[in-house]
Amino acid sequence: MADDFPDYLDVDYSAGEGESPEDYPTLEDKIEKAIEVTRIGLEQYENPAIMWTGGKDSTLTLYFVKEVAEQFDMEVPPAIFIDHYQHFDELHDFVDHWAEEWDLDVVYARNTDVGDYVEANGLTPGDDIPIDELNEQNQHHVRNLLEYEEDTFPFLLDTYVGNHLLKTVALNNALEEHDVDGILSGIRWDEQEARADETFFSPRHDPDVYPPHDRIQSILQFDEAAVWEAFWNFVVPETVEGYPAGHVPQDYDDLPNDLTHEDIPVSPKYFAGFRSLGSEISTDKSAEEPAWLQDLEGTTERAGRAQDKEDLMERLRDLGYM
Repeated sequence: MADDFPDYLDVDYSAGEGESPEDYPTLEDKIEKAIEVTRIGLEQYENPAIMWTGGKDSTLTLYFVKEVAEQFDMEVPPAIFIDHYQHFDELHDFVDHWAEEWDLDVVYARNTDVGDYVEANGLTPGDDIPIDELNEQNQHHVRNLLEYEEDTFPFLLDTYVGNHLLKTVALNNALEEHDVDGILSGIRWDEQEARADETFFSPRHDPDVYPPHDRIQSILQFDEAAVWEAFWNFVVPETVEGYPAGHVPQDYDDLPNDLTHEDIPVSPKYFAGFRSLGSEISTDKSAEEPAWLQDLEGTTERAGRAQDKEDLMERLRDLGYM
């Protein structure tokens, strides 16, 4: 990381303060802001990267990066994919396929200390991992940052310790290894209460917690419905030859012009009723119909996620979680 970070940057860390999706009333307003923030991010940061999970929000963020990079003759930064060892198989397939299609440089961030212990001992999700079997870095995070006092923790993603070690520590190690100073992240104001006060350029500069960097958050202003509107009107038709703009699939098989799910940059899990893609072990579908046809206003997007992590979101974000 550059010694003078962040002195070489000229970004407005207050941009977006006190705002909500309602301040960007049309899809065009939301897209215009996303392009503006993305362009600043690609121009200002020396070593940017994209946080890409294969989910709808990060794929929309990636779409704007690709569009801005092409329009202004910039390079598409590497994408960081956090492999927490509990993904749906379909999500790995999706990321592998579209990384090749889009010629992306993908960095796979893993907490290999935990992963190696799990593999060596034949553990499955929910099994206990002894804290004293972890390396010095992980023990420091568990004992000193999380202030966790138990002797073991369960090998589960959507828990306090599991989420931090499997996702945040893995991410921070990748940021440090690749000298990333700004990471483009697909979080949204309406997604979770702990994210409602985020700004478009969010500093993470405490070296005792994470490698100093900024979060570049270009789609804060999108709500869930607008994300899907952008997909069916722009992302999919501009990516997939023969896909008619504005066609909204009404069920799993409703793909036009003999297209298949492999042709569409939307995870099949969304077609199957999932609205949020987390751990295979602790994420359930919300309903039987595709995500975009569900009651997006009257139900909670992340209701299918295990709630231990959701209830601790603010604390986890203080420690570097997305």
